[in-house]
Amino acid sequence: MEYRTQEEENGKKLKEILRGPMKISYSALKSTKWNGEIRLNGKIAHTNTRVQAGDLISVVFPEANPAYQLKPYDLPLKIVYEDRDLRIVDKPAGLASQSSRNHPDDSLENALYAWDGCPESFIYRPVNRLDKGTGGLMVIARNAYSQHLLQQMLHTDRFRRFYLARTDGHPPEEKGKICLPIGKAPGMTLKRMICPEGKPSVTYYRVIAEDEEHSLILLELGTGRTHQIRVHLSAIGCPIQGDFLYGREDPAAFPACFALHSAGLMLTHPVTGETIRRISLPEWSPETDPSVLFMDFH
Repeated sequence: MEYRTQEEENGKKLKEILRGPMKISYSALKSTKWNGEIRLNGKIAHTNTRVQAGDLISVVFPEANPAYQLKPYDLPLKIVYEDRDLRIVDKPAGLASQSSRNHPDDSLENALYAWDGCPESFIYRPVNRLDKGTGGLMVIARNAYSQHLLQQMLHTDRFRRFYLARTDGHPPEEKGKICLPIGKAPGMTLKRMICPEGKPSVTYYRVIAEDEEHSLILLELGTGRTHQIRVHLSAIGCPIQGDFLYGREDPAAFPACFALHSAGLMLTHPVTGETIRRISLPEWSPETDPSVLFMDFH
């Protein structure tokens, strides 16, 4: 994989280009730093190196040998689609998407490692990530090539993601488009907030059911910022039920998660070009008609 830097990228760090216009995921970059190659104008380069306009960046992804030793996590998984290029997994709410310091051996990454029989060549390639408290459909690439193609498709009509949220309160309109920039909250590692200097963020929504206290809302991402749906719904006055960070905890109804679910996925297969549609309905929303999930409400 190669990329020629542009004039406006002059002086940026190499890792900003790798994670930005080259769209290499965090996990893929971590694996490549350990077991692949990152070259700048033909020479092995550190990711903190500053680039110049016209530099040639070359990346060779690893195809074997994990970047670190995973621990297997014996957890039954619901895989709703699988072929040689990708998987679609229905992640349980409350399960971390990726192993980390806080979840070294009880994440979806660990569970897939165990599911595959703990092969030495295992590399985890998530395309879209879900917060620990969010359940539903996640796409996992099965090789570096399909991962790169899928990441290029994110936030386009070739990779559409639909979410269901149950909120405390009601949005101001039955349907709409939320365009509010999102940035980090000062002094906070995890929390995000609406701020003028934040990154442009777009969420589409439509109310599909409601009662006196709650709304059931269908949403589609126009961008993919951290905590985007949670921040946007809270900003328009209807935080997600059980969201401890942007709304109000509800341990009785949602002891280990909150009412946000990746319910619909429609994507173009990166290799075959076929259209793949999959649905996952949360237990807290059994009344949802699956036919509404793929409506065009932009």
